[in-house]
Amino acid sequence: MVYSEGVSGAVVSVLLTWVNCSSVRWATRVQDIFTAGKLLALALIIIMGVVQICKGEFFWLEPKNAFENFQEPDIGLIALAFLQGSFAYGGWNFLNYVTEELVDPYKNLPRAIFISIPLVTFVYVFANVAYVTAMSPQELLASNAVAVTFGEKLLGVMAWIMPISVALSTFGGVNGSLFTSSRLFFAGAREGHLPSVLAMIHVKRCTPIPALLFTCLSTLLMLVTSDMYTLINYVGFINYLFYGVTVAGQIVLRWKKPDIPRPIKINLLFPIIYLLFWAFLLIFSLWSEPVVCGIGLAIMLTGVPVYFLGVYWQHKPKCFNDFIESLTLVSQKMCVVVYPKVDGDSGTEEATSEMEEQHKPIFQPTPVKDQDSEEQP
Repeated sequence: MVYSEGVSGAVVSVLLTWVNCSSVRWATRVQDIFTAGKLLALALIIIMGVVQICKGEFFWLEPKNAFENFQEPDIGLIALAFLQGSFAYGGWNFLNYVTEELVDPYKNLPRAIFISIPLVTFVYVFANVAYVTAMSPQELLASNAVAVTFGEKLLGVMAWIMPISVALSTFGGVNGSLFTSSRLFFAGAREGHLPSVLAMIHVKRCTPIPALLFTCLSTLLMLVTSDMYTLINYVGFINYLFYGVTVAGQIVLRWKKPDIPRPIKINLLFPIIYLLFWAFLLIFSLWSEPVVCGIGLAIMLTGVPVYFLGVYWQHKPKCFNDFIESLTLVSQKMCVVVYPKVDGDSGTEEATSEMEEQHKPIFQPTPVKDQDSEEQP
């Protein structure tokens, strides 16, 4: 069973990577279709829950039953529950990765977040209310796919709708993650923190193929973990660690550089509240699951030697730079990719030298003195 799930997950990742490499428009259309299918399925679940409540089937919604303790309360388990539950709401952060591809991002990015977070909260909360009208908490915990079990109980011959909806939801989640996370690697390479080939795009399709392939490879490596909850703990702990550091950085910048341009402004109270919740979440999650969270922290720290080797160490041997340059050239030929043209420039020498200087600390060989003068007639 675990083997078949791993193989199917790998096939889905490879297929959606091919779609994203082929066309940005295809990727967004696939995302729109899968998201619409998922929302329609959740709307069906909510409607069935309302029907159940109208029939008087709300035993587990009554306060005396809903708040009954099935085990001793533990602050660490509560924090871990928040960590796992927040995984469903983690999509709010992905849109920030593709701001360069948004139309009028300073206007549309806040609007998308303000619309999506309340909508997702409403849909997920009422979907869970619908679940407990047909299933006990013990059945919810025992089910591998709650929506499928719910459909088997209430939809009868139409129960096949739920497995298809779960598959659509999974496809949409993987597609959205590939589309947005690849842009994160693309931006990191452009800033000189990753191999320069990851900052290249296809000459005709304008898709970041190397970054997408790297994202797909990272996704396939995650499939070595068969326990879904352990994987969620890994990803959730690392994600929220970086979320907190990022939000703290906004507060520091507000204090140290108060006059820099800020097209999107928020009240400082919101990041402070977030940091307090973030500290509670991580500290007690680490207390509850020290091994799992510790492994997640160790995975994150593996980037430290890579940083010192690739970024901090600037005076690398010529053989190392030659090898990286050859590897980059081969990757360019295989993926048919080049550096994107800088906006407002027509490929002049100034833009080219700026791009080379940006990538030089890691992977570009040290330029030879008077090279430009030697090439000129």
